[in-house]
Amino acid sequence: MRITFNDVLRFLLELFALFSLGFWGYLAWPFPWPGVLFMIGAPLFAAIVWGLFRSPKAVLPLDPVGRAVVEILVMGSATAAWFMLGYPIVGAVFGILAVVSGVINGRSEFGREEARK
Repeated sequence: MRITFNDVLRFLLELFALFSLGFWGYLAWPFPWPGVLFMIGAPLFAAIVWGLFRSPKAVLPLDPVGRAVVEILVMGSATAAWFMLGYPIVGAVFGILAVVSGVINGRSEFGREEARK
């Protein structure tokens, strides 16, 4: 399997989404509690959901539509976090990159599903 530019971009977007959720937990909630819980819990929950349903070696594999829904929820949450924190430019750029990368990846996944049939 060869690694494409979009694969690298998607990996970086996934890492940035986890960072975004942790940063949101740090800034949006009072310290020490519940701030620490959200700072650790939000990215941890997103990583678990991604690993269970969306990763290439998912524990509970879904069809392409289900994978798209999980991706939209995780990336959309990270985008919303930036808007909630008052950084709309960061949220918009991240959201656009995530959508473009997700559409490119989704089209290739649908193509691979059709080739298997």
